[in-house]
Amino acid sequence: MVIREARAWHHYGVSTKQAFLRRRDPATQSEGVVAGYAQTAQRWPSQPLVRRPLTPSELTGPSDVLRRLAPVRGDLAGYGEKRALGQLIHIRARVVDEDGAPVPGAVVEIWHCNAAGKYIHPNDSNDAPADPNFYGAARMVAGDSGLVELRTIKPGAYPVPDTGGWWRPPHVHFSVWGRIWLSRLVTQMFFPGDPLNDADPILQAIRDPEARSRCIARLAPIASGPRNALVYDYQIVVRGRGATPALP
Repeated sequence: MVIREARAWHHYGVSTKQAFLRRRDPATQSEGVVAGYAQTAQRWPSQPLVRRPLTPSELTGPSDVLRRLAPVRGDLAGYGEKRALGQLIHIRARVVDEDGAPVPGAVVEIWHCNAAGKYIHPNDSNDAPADPNFYGAARMVAGDSGLVELRTIKPGAYPVPDTGGWWRPPHVHFSVWGRIWLSRLVTQMFFPGDPLNDADPILQAIRDPEARSRCIARLAPIASGPRNALVYDYQIVVRGRGATPALP
């Protein structure tokens, strides 16, 4: 994890040595292993990391990410007979740097479960029904203002298997790619006011309340969006002290 972060910092103009010295802040970034959530241990190194020199091939390119990651969908809700079940929402996510400047050209991947809490994935053992009109994943490119917009439905909560009653609150996954493969931020967006937020071990693994709040979207004024959808604004800060916490 540190190696990956070091490469990303190098891309943003921070030396490799500085990047390795910049340790993960346990207060503002998620803890590596979340108690009771077995998958986090599988995503976190169990042995000390080994430093190795970074080569030009790792710190440059591919020069055209979109040639390999073409945009896919900007609408997951559908229309008419193909309309997905659930509350219609409109997500406005803006990608910025630590100074609030937009990051145009960032590739933003978004995925979430359907309104019943079911992912389209063979490993999802939840017995909730699938929605034949809901695919659940999109890939978009940030415009000049760093903005991407997605029309979708609000995801449902779902139980985490073998955890003794832990329910994940409604959330949306984001993966933000920079100009090279190693510049990537993976995080989750939560919805304001949901009672399950305060009991979610993943969100609560971010111990600093201010940092934790950066993972929660803001409900926009009703008049600012479509009449038939709730609008949520979400800002993704890709680096700096105010960076959006990385979440699995």
